Amino acid sequence: MITILETSALNTVQDLGRPGYRNLGVGTSGAMDTLALQVGNILLGNQMDDACIELQTYPFVLRFDAPATFAVTGIDAAIELDGRTLLPWMVATAAAGQVLRIGPPKAGARGYICLAGGIEVPVVLGSRSTQLRGSFGGLDGRPLEAGDTLRTTGVTLDVAGYGALPPAAVLDAVADEVDARVINLRAMPATDYALFTPEAQKRLWDTPWRITPQSNRVGYRLQGAPLELRHRVELRSYGVIAGIVQVPPAGEPIVQLADANTVGGYPRIATVIEADLWRLAQARIGWRIRLHECSFSEGVAAMQPVNAYLDDLRMMVAHYRSSARCRAGMKSGAKA
Repeated sequence: MITILETSALNTVQDLGRPGYRNLGVGTSGAMDTLALQVGNILLGNQMDDACIELQTYPFVLRFDAPATFAVTGIDAAIELDGRTLLPWMVATAAAGQVLRIGPPKAGARGYICLAGGIEVPVVLGSRSTQLRGSFGGLDGRPLEAGDTLRTTGVTLDVAGYGALPPAAVLDAVADEVDARVINLRAMPATDYALFTPEAQKRLWDTPWRITPQSNRVGYRLQGAPLELRHRVELRSYGVIAGIVQVPPAGEPIVQLADANTVGGYPRIATVIEADLWRLAQARIGWRIRLHECSFSEGVAAMQPVNAYLDDLRMMVAHYRSSARCRAGMKSGAKA
């Protein structure tokens, strides 16, 4: 069991989401940065879809009411366990009564507190993710509040002190930018790309789009010179997934994200590839994004380094834990 002592708005329980219900009007939800969640679960030996706490606002403070092994991924921030500094992307074990405090991130935007065995909240439509718009999933379908308690499995690992290199340190970015506040993303021209003027098409790729304060888990609203259509169009509603870039009548794009609408009717000018969605999830309000055109085959191929990174991490964790147990056994035998 853990108890939330301090939290700001919109921090929730999330897993990898609930696919398969969009035809019923139920969005996928799930972690915005699914890569950070997967890294945390691999480090802890969890199932890949075990639930975590997704942090969007800070500071965040919790108390461990029972021993627990955990990792904080997604961000580089001041992380303290009873005042002792911990590194992000590392595995640590807390004793009952110890307090974990996470301050505002120095890098990244969304943090993930992953616990060995995951977080035990009711499964709704195959997922523990919080769906804020529908008020279900997670803890009573709402953001976490001070005083809330979350049930955990009580699992502690016999090995800690190891960690992972952050994805940003391993996976090559699409372009080298001096300004860390500019996020580079690969995107494919979408179904309605040809409906936009040549000038708008060029502007899509050339503009450093600013993420506005009107952005959230549903989508990032971008600010820049409007994108014009060749002529006015009326489109039928179509299915929407994370990554689709829609253009409302005002001409400023919206990138759909984890809590994306299930259907929409705005023209689709582009789609951010799956391999880069984690980068977008870690972009802050006020930062800018640059879209770089890629083909469908390039978008598919871009997942290979991501999968290889996760596979390498699995092997490292298995090797480290096995070696640590062997060393512990040898020491025990020597003492005997």
